[in-house]
Amino acid sequence: MRALLAAMLLAVVPLGAHAEGVVVFEGPDVLTGAGPRISGARIVVRDGKIAALGPAETVSVPAGAQIVDCRGKLVIPGLVDTHSHVGVFPRPRVPAHADGNEASAPLQSAVRALDAIWPDDPGIRMARAGGVTTANIMPGSGNPVGGQTAYVKLRGATVEEMLIPGATGGLKMANGENPKRGKAPRTRMAVAARQRALFVNAQDYREKWQRWRDDDGKPPPARNLALEPVVEVLEGQRTVHYHTHRADDIMSALRLREEFGFDLVLQHATEAFAVADHIAAARVPVSIIVVDSPGGKHEMIRLRFANGEELERAGVRVAIHTDDPITSSRLFLRAAALSVRGGMSPHAALRAVTLEAARLLRLDERLGSLEVGKDADLVVLSGEPFSVYTRVLETWIEGERVFDRSDPNDRIYATGGFATERRPEPLQ
Repeated sequence: MRALLAAMLLAVVPLGAHAEGVVVFEGPDVLTGAGPRISGARIVVRDGKIAALGPAETVSVPAGAQIVDCRGKLVIPGLVDTHSHVGVFPRPRVPAHADGNEASAPLQSAVRALDAIWPDDPGIRMARAGGVTTANIMPGSGNPVGGQTAYVKLRGATVEEMLIPGATGGLKMANGENPKRGKAPRTRMAVAARQRALFVNAQDYREKWQRWRDDDGKPPPARNLALEPVVEVLEGQRTVHYHTHRADDIMSALRLREEFGFDLVLQHATEAFAVADHIAAARVPVSIIVVDSPGGKHEMIRLRFANGEELERAGVRVAIHTDDPITSSRLFLRAAALSVRGGMSPHAALRAVTLEAARLLRLDERLGSLEVGKDADLVVLSGEPFSVYTRVLETWIEGERVFDRSDPNDRIYATGGFATERRPEPLQ
């Protein structure tokens, strides 16, 4: 009788028969990202949130729930990519799709990534095939100030459905090689000078509005769309995500932050290990890129897999990102595995793509770990997260499955064959 009841429990019932909005993940091992491993767990999801989580014998199954059999599998939090260009540099990479860098002028704080994100970008499906559920989609690094970033869930047919409610997003800035490639500015000195001038102008703009609020009998100042997001940065409402590689460029970003007092995340930070103590003293987090072929960028010549471990040891908060399409989102766990190879602890590496990444985006109260009350964003794996043999089997966002490797139409995004004309044969 007990065996019969267990078989009934694990049977997948037709969707119409399920208790609406209730999904139970039965029997996986769980790495929550916030606590110890749970073996033989049960996760109850209700209305897109985690309603219960623990060893199976301690968590009851709601009547009529959809059961997802995860025995022999591993569940981890949905991956959070703190630096991505999916949607603004879509596949295929042709000029008609290139909307990440607005090169008409060096300072582009008025432009918004959300106005360029293409929800049908195959890269978004590839990201979900890699377990990515949340991303900071940014303009490129071709400008000293590239524009406003968007914090999104990788779901929905419109950008409005992708945006995370209440999340302001960030402001993309850059120094080093990339923003010097245009007509102006042409030196690191000029990049820094343009950025400082923009912040001074924003301070003046904020004061004008404050004077108007103090004396509402006068007409309001004219709006300046380029300065409004910079004022949000000055007031702590928006984070600066700063593309930088060399140690001296990292120090330039820290000086700017010290002068104007804004919330800063150092992005890439290839040579962060060389100035780790300065970064730690400034209490600035770092989102690193991990690539195995730096290519032709001179400023990345000192790239090392140990960067994450050395920052971790110095007491710096560390996340890992893809910079997709620089590294592929469908191989995001591989990037974290390279940091483990460089000496980072597996626990810290997992947090670097989940909970710590969510903290850098100020989203950790709702996502980044598997805890009761948080969004039901999770990934079902075939094995340990940093094994070369492990595959992402399913990706779920707020209790909805957005990737299923057993579906041939999803699997092609995991294997890189989405552009083939002939659909693959059904899996055996």
